[in-house]
Amino acid sequence: MCSFQVIGISDEVTPVFSDEVKTIIAAAHYFSGGTRHYELVKHLLPVHHQWIEVLVPLQGTFEQYRALNAEVVVFASGDPLFFGLANTLKREFPDAPLKVYPAFNSLQMLAHHCHLPYGLMKVATLTGRPWTNLDKELVDGSELIGVLTDKNKTPAAIGQHMKEAGLINYKVYLGERMGGEHQRVRQLSVDELTRVQTSMPNCLVLEKTSHFERCLGIPEADFHYLEGRPRMITKRSIRLMTLSMLKLDTASVLWDIGFCTGSVSIEAKQLAPHMEVFAMEKRKESKELMLKNQQKFRVPGIHFCIEDFYSFDLSQWKSPDRIFIGGHGGRLHEMVTQLESHLQPGGIIVFNAVSDETAAAFKNAIEGVSMTLSDEMRLQQDDHNPLIIYQAMKSK
Repeated sequence: MCSFQVIGISDEVTPVFSDEVKTIIAAAHYFSGGTRHYELVKHLLPVHHQWIEVLVPLQGTFEQYRALNAEVVVFASGDPLFFGLANTLKREFPDAPLKVYPAFNSLQMLAHHCHLPYGLMKVATLTGRPWTNLDKELVDGSELIGVLTDKNKTPAAIGQHMKEAGLINYKVYLGERMGGEHQRVRQLSVDELTRVQTSMPNCLVLEKTSHFERCLGIPEADFHYLEGRPRMITKRSIRLMTLSMLKLDTASVLWDIGFCTGSVSIEAKQLAPHMEVFAMEKRKESKELMLKNQQKFRVPGIHFCIEDFYSFDLSQWKSPDRIFIGGHGGRLHEMVTQLESHLQPGGIIVFNAVSDETAAAFKNAIEGVSMTLSDEMRLQQDDHNPLIIYQAMKSK
């Protein structure tokens, strides 16, 4: 059986290890880690050692470990249990003996350097992970956010992501190659972050400088709306009941078809920032509306496009478990049929029927696919005509 001794290291050219770790290194034969780790420790390894490079995808590396059926000393950055390789080894080799010798992780070192109380810090890792990890903390208004980056979600890309959503109420601490002779720490604004050039590895700490007040149920008058058509927006009471019908607490991907001003997408993402939102609208003027409303309400991470639903390739989007139909162009049966084919098992479609004709059309469309009507509610706001909110669920 394999066994692992996982040793955390920083970026120091001359790593400093405890006597216990030095003894482990001196007695071992098989070692593993990334290319950068090898450059840092190779002068400390026994002459006849064997090195196994950790490469992505990791399955090839794991197969080499299994073939050895021996003890492997693995070098990893910082604390190997802090979003690190030790967690992966525990999942991949659940019965293998494992001991971890941690060093400070990069966010701890950056917080130490900047005298930040990292015990209060929320951590959002974007290393091979989705933007929703960061979106959740930004929408929640976390006071101190530690961010782990990767080669795609770079500091500049993170700055752009925040700026586009109007989330400039954070001071940024940028740390590069933390813990070594090449360590560099800078304090930046979000705007400066969008233009920064960095070296890997790096990380960020975001410190909130001002509070943004959020509310559940944004008044429709607060949104930017279509010129001359202020009534063409999902009304607050209708919107809140629609969100209730969508059951967002357990949702992962929402499609908003016919977003118009973006009110449903924005309120949904604000309510459930853990969720990915994809929105579509054919009106060209809605692009500016969505951008303005995202900035006004400081809601990041809504993927949207200006397209005709009936000519768009829906396979470009992640498969949804929630769908809201805000517009259908008089072809509701065709739309529902297409949407149901992409909807995950157990997923939900919500539709607001504004007339008896559209109510009947939606019911007929649902009968033609593997879904059932699971809830409905009749509502009326002010002097508008009453409507029925329908919830339909796909069989599991």
